[in-house]
Amino acid sequence: MPSPRLISADSHVNEPPEMFAERLPATLRERAPRVEEVDGIPSLLVEGMRPRKLPKGRDVLTGEALERAQAGGWDPALRMRDQDRDGVSAEVVFPTLALQACFASPDPAFQMAMARAYNDWVTEVFGPHPDRFAAAAVIPMADVSAAIVEAKRTAKLGLRSLFLPIQMPARPYNDPAYDPFWAVAEEIGLPLTFHSGTGHEPRIERGPGGAVINYILGSQADGAHLICYLTMSGVLERYPKLHVVTVETGSAWLAWVVTSMDEIHEKHQMWARPKLALKPSEYVKRQAHVTFQNDPVGVENRRFTGVESLIWGSDYPHPEGTWPNSRASLEEQLAGVPDDERAQMTGGTAARLFGFAA
Repeated sequence: MPSPRLISADSHVNEPPEMFAERLPATLRERAPRVEEVDGIPSLLVEGMRPRKLPKGRDVLTGEALERAQAGGWDPALRMRDQDRDGVSAEVVFPTLALQACFASPDPAFQMAMARAYNDWVTEVFGPHPDRFAAAAVIPMADVSAAIVEAKRTAKLGLRSLFLPIQMPARPYNDPAYDPFWAVAEEIGLPLTFHSGTGHEPRIERGPGGAVINYILGSQADGAHLICYLTMSGVLERYPKLHVVTVETGSAWLAWVVTSMDEIHEKHQMWARPKLALKPSEYVKRQAHVTFQNDPVGVENRRFTGVESLIWGSDYPHPEGTWPNSRASLEEQLAGVPDDERAQMTGGTAARLFGFAA
């Protein structure tokens, strides 16, 4: 059988640093993300977030690290070159700076202004190449009514998924206040995507081990959090045509979550609210999906999760991703997987969800 088609359900664009300042309304431009020195160190300042230290110039990057930093960026032609090099036929595109910046401010109106600026920009840059890119629309959820308006607007623009913050600590996703949005999203028919580390501060640990602790507990654990909330609160039951995708969360945890939800839902029926008509795992297999980069445990556990729940993504061009060696990485972790299942995980399910031609 020929090599399966690869569609990355998790790729990123490096937005031009001046994009927000140029596109925000004039009254908001002084609040745009910017680089300033903090204690003598160049730092990225984003409203609502702690300053993020930056490397002191491009000279600190060499070899593969420099190549990754430059890769693709926001030039579609260069990105298609890099797709071809990696053997990838198409990508679902998420932001990098806007990944957290659009959700960080305590001001809902400013969040939405940031999101609109990004959504307009990404439509202009990637919209002309629908066979190679499916750009995600950033949808802040602090103001549900405004989120509905932006979801409808970006769907008309041709964006191919609605990217929501994966956590809303002040008002979690089991709150009925979100029901009007779920209903509209189901009607629109675009998948809801939730990228790890968004909607909250993922840097939960600043002490020893923080880099790894934060990646696992501050970001990847977000996937289990979201799936539990949307499944056990009945959102997936009430909106059966809604599809949700957790992005860059890994997949090994999903088998544990679905088997645990089934067991606890059955044994704690006297306390469980709402009462679900199906097993929790059945809703997940029907409507939920998680992306993985290099996760042989998640692949091995597909008998518990279902194959369609698992979608590959390269995380291009970020350093923890698989570019430019995606095919070799997949060959290793999918060894022994039947061809039809392999084709689903590496591109078939993503093509169906994000509107790429079969």
